[in-house]
Amino acid sequence: MLKLSQVHTKIGDLQIIHDISLEINKGEFVSLLGSNGAGKTTLFRTIAGVLKPDSGTIEFNGQPIHRLPVHKIVELGMVLCTQGRQLFPELTVRKNLLLGAYPLRNDKKRIQKNMDRVYALFPILKERSNQTAGTFSGGEQQMLAIGRALMSEPSMLLLDEPSMGLAPLIVQLIADIISNVNHEMDTTIFLSEQNANMALHITERGYVLESGSCVLAGDCKQLQNNEKVRKAYIGA
Repeated sequence: MLKLSQVHTKIGDLQIIHDISLEINKGEFVSLLGSNGAGKTTLFRTIAGVLKPDSGTIEFNGQPIHRLPVHKIVELGMVLCTQGRQLFPELTVRKNLLLGAYPLRNDKKRIQKNMDRVYALFPILKERSNQTAGTFSGGEQQMLAIGRALMSEPSMLLLDEPSMGLAPLIVQLIADIISNVNHEMDTTIFLSEQNANMALHITERGYVLESGSCVLAGDCKQLQNNEKVRKAYIGA
């Protein structure tokens, strides 16, 4: 479904992503682990079309996307839920969600169906649909950000650090909801996380990024038992 081949990305003169090759199949739930500054966000922004790779190729469902603009990639079915949420704080929950449905703007029935689906996943969003996003807690804002990303019916969701800054109980709730999205909605998910303990418990396999390079890959049990991963990311 998603295939990266020898991708390099620079920001200015600084080489951030070095020779990344990876593949994610339809329906998979895959994690990207790494510390702050490892290049996870840059890699996700490259996949989503926000940044363009300097070399290498990115394919989505067999189609090259590394030169496409962001909105074209969204139309193909891939959506990035960004780190930091990037909501419109002055707009209501409902209006934030409707912005996520922009690719479906001419199909009101599908938009309402997706709205109902998001409200079923996140009942608090339905209860507070007329409340402005800026009055929400961090956890509630993260729920809204994920809900907005789901409004365009993506076949693949890139989730960049959804647990950042959240209390442990909220992290667990978000993890459960993400797992539900993957299993119940058949949405392929690529999850970027510093919280390796959480990520490796809910995903099937993962990649480890260090200084912009992929240094490890394997199924989650292998990574959980890897001494380097345990010391660097799990604290054991």
